[in-house]
Amino acid sequence: MAHSLLILPGDGIGPEVMAEVRKVIAWFDRAGLAFEIEEDLVGGAAYDAHGTPLTDATMARAQAADAVLLGAVGGPRYDALDFSVKPERGLLRLRKEMDLFANLRPAQCFDALADFSSLKREVVAGLDIMIVRELTSGIYFGEPRGIFTEGGERVGINTQRYTEGEIDRVARVAFELARRRNNKVCSMEKANVMESGVLWREVVQAVHDRNYGDVELTHMYADAGAMQLCRWPKQFDVIVTDNLFGDLLSDAAAMLTGSLGMLPSASLGARQAKGRPKALYEPVHGSAPDIAGQGKANPIACILSFAMALRYSFDAGEAADRLEAAVERVLADGLRTADLLGPAGGTAASTAEMGDAVVAALDAA
Repeated sequence: MAHSLLILPGDGIGPEVMAEVRKVIAWFDRAGLAFEIEEDLVGGAAYDAHGTPLTDATMARAQAADAVLLGAVGGPRYDALDFSVKPERGLLRLRKEMDLFANLRPAQCFDALADFSSLKREVVAGLDIMIVRELTSGIYFGEPRGIFTEGGERVGINTQRYTEGEIDRVARVAFELARRRNNKVCSMEKANVMESGVLWREVVQAVHDRNYGDVELTHMYADAGAMQLCRWPKQFDVIVTDNLFGDLLSDAAAMLTGSLGMLPSASLGARQAKGRPKALYEPVHGSAPDIAGQGKANPIACILSFAMALRYSFDAGEAADRLEAAVERVLADGLRTADLLGPAGGTAASTAEMGDAVVAALDAA
C-alpha cells in the first residue's frame, strides 16, 4: 500500500529545496517504497492565491495524509499583513489542529562539517542530541494574550500555561526516544522563577518514576542549559522542554552543527488507528527570500526531514538510515552549498547539484 504524503513547498527557498526532496522520493519510489503525493499551498503562497495562509481544504488534506512535508513560510513582503493572516499562521494552524504536540529537533554534527561550527572541533565532533519541544501549548498559545491599554499606555500580554496532561504526553515521547538512543533525558525549565516550571518539573519526575525508571533523568534550568549547550553539548542525549525554551534552545543547538541548512525537524501527534502519529516534517531554516531563486539554498535539511518521515511515519528505518548515510557520503566527498563553503574549502554546488549528488550516493550504496 502506498504511503500518502502531502507536500507544502511554501515560500522563498521552500519550492527549491522541495524539488530536491522530490528527486529523493522518486528514487525510493523506484526502489519499491511507494508514495501517493499531493501538493498544495501554505503561507504567503496560499495568501497570494486565496487570501488566507491555509485554506480549509488544505487543512483537510493534511488531516487525511499519513504525513505532511513542508518547505518554509514567510518573507518580508508579508510583514504589513494583519497578524491573523501572516504566513506563519498557516503553519501554526497545522500544528494546532493536527495536535502536533511533540517537536523533535535533532542536532547532529557530521564529521565532515565539524570545522564549520563556531565551537572547537573536539566540542562538536560526533555530536548527536535530540531536543523534544512541546509545541501546542505554553506561551505561544496561552490566554489571555494581546495588546491592551492600561493606565494610558499599551501593554503586551502573553500567558504561559500548561496542564499536567500536556506535560505528561511530551515527557513520554522524550523517554521513549531515549530508550532507543543513549537512555538519558534532561528536562529543562525555569522552576526557580516560574510556577509553570515547578509543575513541569514535578510532572516529568512523576512520569519518570511511574514508567521510565530505567532511563536516567536530570533536571536543569533552561538558561543553564543554554550555557551547557555551548560549553559541552555532548553531555546531552535527549532534552525535553516547553514551547518557548524549546524554540530558543533548538536554534542554539542548530548552530553547533555549523548551519541551519543542515537541520531537519518532526512534529508528532498522538498515534492514530494505523498505529502511526499525525506528523509534519520541515527543515528548521526559514524561507530565506534573499537567496530564493538563485540556486544557493541547501536542500539537506529538507532531505533529512524526509528521512525522519521515513523513520517515524512510514516504518522505514532502514531506508532512513540509507538516506542519512548518502547525505554523509556527499558531505565527506567535499560537496558544499554556499552556506557550507568556508576556510576548509570544498567543491561549490548549487541546490540542484546537491540533490543530484544525494541521489547518486543512494545509487552507489
